[in-house]
Amino acid sequence: MAKSAFHAIADPTRRRILDTLLAGPLRAGEIAAQFPRISRPAVSKHLRVLRSSGLVLAEQRGRELWYRVDPAPLTEVHSWMEKYNVFWQEKLLTLKKAAED
Repeated sequence: MAKSAFHAIADPTRRRILDTLLAGPLRAGEIAAQFPRISRPAVSKHLRVLRSSGLVLAEQRGRELWYRVDPAPLTEVHSWMEKYNVFWQEKLLTLKKAAED
């Protein structure tokens, strides 16, 4: 069953995996090496969720799978979050006024 981008990014480890992949494609072992406190099977499970949501694509190169970020599914998340920008703008204006006084 496909997971939504919202579900995928709800987990902090999956967000960290996405951040790791921003530098470019990596193999599963290279990704797992960035998370020494998490088992390889757990990293694989996170990668499956990210792939299911479409946030991570896997490309077969020889015998290896290379993973890379596909940010397209984040457009739905971005659109939803934009409604809340008004709150951040208000906070920034309040902070600016306080700093200028």
